[in-house]
Amino acid sequence: MAIKWLGKAVAVTTVMLLASTAAQAQFKLDSRFTDADGDLTADTPTDPAQQVDPDTLIFAYTPVEDPAVYAQVWDGFLKHMESVTGKRVQFFPVQSNAAQLEAMRAGRLHIAGFNTGSNPIAVACAGFKSFAMMASADDSFGYEMEIITYPDSGIEKVEDIKGSKMAFTSETSNSGFKAPSALLASEFSMKAGTDFEAVFSGKHDNSILGVANKDYPAAAIANSVLTRMVSRDVVKADQVKSIYKSQTFPTTGYGIVYNLKPELQEKIKEAFFSFPWEGSALKEEFAKSGESKFIPITFKEHWDVIRKIDDANGVSYDCQ
Repeated sequence: MAIKWLGKAVAVTTVMLLASTAAQAQFKLDSRFTDADGDLTADTPTDPAQQVDPDTLIFAYTPVEDPAVYAQVWDGFLKHMESVTGKRVQFFPVQSNAAQLEAMRAGRLHIAGFNTGSNPIAVACAGFKSFAMMASADDSFGYEMEIITYPDSGIEKVEDIKGSKMAFTSETSNSGFKAPSALLASEFSMKAGTDFEAVFSGKHDNSILGVANKDYPAAAIANSVLTRMVSRDVVKADQVKSIYKSQTFPTTGYGIVYNLKPELQEKIKEAFFSFPWEGSALKEEFAKSGESKFIPITFKEHWDVIRKIDDANGVSYDCQ
């Protein structure tokens, strides 16, 4: 599976405005999927023989710098899911977006939280069906892309990155690559390879640590990740400084692979929306970025702006 980056870019602010229109950016599922109901996600097979009902459900959270920490964070939630579904549920510590996508595509991953930029790829190529997202008590949700540097780096504004290195996470990441690439090209006339050297860290955690440790002069990151890392004392707030903050984007989308038995899909959804957050390790961790519950979402509605960013950037997906 590969992502084709064709380099066309427009301002993130323009794309956000486009998202308010009724028109949908072009989005196609892999040829092995159907979408009869028009929700832009793969239909569950109607033939029971093509539906799966595994004894053990595999869950993966989006790649992070230390997966072992998040295995503990999610442990209580997964035990709750075991109780609701009657299945054993196992945490799968993925090391990269590509590994997470390939695991679902190959049938080895049943439930996942895919980061903002990976959601369209997971939907198009792996049969991912998102239905939930974390939100604050008042139902507000999302995060911003920020460009950060470290104090005394000599970088005071975005234009100062010219002639230096800029760290991105991976080409599948919205805030770690797609949105900042559009922003830099359209608002600042800066392109990788011409005005600065692009390097890839693999994860937001790595980019943040790289800037804090002065390995990268600048990086594009999701500020929700930075907030949690500061709260955990992984980095100090004064080790980095922000020089740009975007508009708000949807955060990690949670969902299932398309071919699970319909009854099992409903039980998994029930587990998400009935989880008791109070006193949980999940709330302790994600309250650091203001999140305290799951809310229902749809890929068609909530990822409209992300699909338009992809479309405007000339991104297409080769699912082979």
